Amino acid sequence: MNKKSLVTGKKVVTFGEVMLRLTTSGFSRFSQANEFIATYGGSEANVAVSLAHFGIPTEFVTRLPDNAVARACLASLRASGLGTEGIVFGGKRLGLYYLESGAAFRNSNVVYDREGSSFATLRPGMINWEAIFADAGWFHWSGIAAALSQEGADACHEALEIADRMGLTISCDLNYRKKLWNYGRPAAEVMQPLIQYSDVIFGAEPEYQEILGIQPVGFKAVDATDTSFYSSLPAFESFGQKVSELVPRCRKTFLELRNSITSNHNLLAAVLYSDGTLKHTGIYDIEHEVDRVGAGDAFVGGLIYGLITYPDDDQQALEFALAASALKNTVYGDFNLVTVEEVESLMGGNTSGRVSR
Repeated sequence: MNKKSLVTGKKVVTFGEVMLRLTTSGFSRFSQANEFIATYGGSEANVAVSLAHFGIPTEFVTRLPDNAVARACLASLRASGLGTEGIVFGGKRLGLYYLESGAAFRNSNVVYDREGSSFATLRPGMINWEAIFADAGWFHWSGIAAALSQEGADACHEALEIADRMGLTISCDLNYRKKLWNYGRPAAEVMQPLIQYSDVIFGAEPEYQEILGIQPVGFKAVDATDTSFYSSLPAFESFGQKVSELVPRCRKTFLELRNSITSNHNLLAAVLYSDGTLKHTGIYDIEHEVDRVGAGDAFVGGLIYGLITYPDDDQQALEFALAASALKNTVYGDFNLVTVEEVESLMGGNTSGRVSR
């Protein structure tokens, strides 16, 4: 596993489970719901949709059941511009998750129903990775794919070994979900060998703590002018150094930082540790969030786009990623349905929200 240039003109492949998302209407609680709004989503699919909307050739790989609901899901993915040729069929059901959106001081709540899904019963040998990677330059996966079952973790390992052998850039979103790790092995034990293949790692501070044992620095900004973030930058640099020591192959370590004031008011920032130096963004103060689900995936999608598009400007890539994530907080559903022009407009300081005519 050797270090390589991250620049690629080939397609990006993402791998993970796509689910049917069922959301209570408005801000209703589960106990009040007599209807649910149906959309589709899942971390790695969300990343792929972002990239497709940014004009990057992208293929999403998963396993679906052969039924009408899965075909509707497939149509949704294709409508977003994703390549789906690598999707395999089998198993009995599409994974589900239920979302109760929080408001003010009440947190959002997610209930998963994905045990025994088609993806959770995926095993090594079911996917023809050599064919999928033949015209690819980048492979992205996340810890969720390894959390569902031992067979899923083994399938991730298979994909990583082949992607590495074929010379792809490999990125990992740590994506720790406590509710999913139920098959008897701790996340750190499973994930630590797998992330050694990573050229790029994304995550929030608690996820790095869970997987690599690195203590969080903390992000407690209360508005966009809060200077406490900037005084903590040396500590974030030390954080990045520790990641580099634990994952020697990793070229770039990203942290998206969020301080939740209420369920609908959040502050965002981000840092990047690369080549012994730390880069950082400013702070976005988002007072009226529409839907924060998928905001981290929007950051990842924006970042992969940025690293490919601005190969010699990590600061620009980082700024693009955070602006993309900030915009996702204003978009309902898992998918970040925004354009490069909208992201660049926000990067340029256009926060007026005026009607575009």
